[in-house]
Amino acid sequence: MSASYATPPGGLPPQTQLTTSRAQVQNSFAVIPRGVMRDIVTSSLPGWTGARAWVLARPLTGFAETFAQLIVELAPDGGSDAPEPEAMGQGVIFVTSGDIRLNIAGQDHALTPGGYAYLPPGCDWKIRNSGTGAATFHWIRKAYDPAPGLDAPAAFVTHEADIPITYMPDTDRAWGTQRFVGADDLRHDMQVNIVTFAPGGCIPFPETHVMEHGLYVLEGKAVYLLNQSWVEVEAGDFIWLRAFCPQACYAGGPGQFRYLLYKDVNRHPKLTPG
Repeated sequence: MSASYATPPGGLPPQTQLTTSRAQVQNSFAVIPRGVMRDIVTSSLPGWTGARAWVLARPLTGFAETFAQLIVELAPDGGSDAPEPEAMGQGVIFVTSGDIRLNIAGQDHALTPGGYAYLPPGCDWKIRNSGTGAATFHWIRKAYDPAPGLDAPAAFVTHEADIPITYMPDTDRAWGTQRFVGADDLRHDMQVNIVTFAPGGCIPFPETHVMEHGLYVLEGKAVYLLNQSWVEVEAGDFIWLRAFCPQACYAGGPGQFRYLLYKDVNRHPKLTPG
């Protein structure tokens, strides 16, 4: 089945539109619907040209604690030669529209929708819109947490079409994950994967775990359990879930339900603040 990738609508709704929406922020989760990702809530980024960003999550007490997630839109030839401002910042790029030229240590890589790149801390990388129309991508950032005896991961570039779906056992291929990094690769302290549900597929129990999540719906629609609330979500929505927030979902059909999922992994819990 072919993939599609939601992007923010931008623009501005008409004055006649009702203000009621599905947007909500709770102590354990937040829902940012696609309809609120408009022009007036974008940010410009220092060191970037021809760029604007929807900031979906950032490290902040009471909200995302481990990561930042941005949707960056580049005008033709827009981009940056020094994108990452923090020495220990690592990132994942996932392209949802347009044509991106990503340069890593002097080597160019062409990324189209579905293109994925991991960029370790200290990586020398540059990014540019190489097409004639707007290009959009997710930029997920986390401060790297070194571990004794482990080197930092290397940069890599791939495409989701080259990553097979690993289906959950006993689900008859109704629920699967494309893992861009092996679960046993302890060099990585975060994972950004794509989760896919067939119509009617579900998470059959309320997952309640230590990992924090950022979840961007790429395609389809579902009903999602967030703590004690069932919330309808659709392509273009973003959900943040703090650690231990109970979560489950039912995919609504008629097509597949897919999302880009961030989680923090593979590190000991810290016993001192900060």
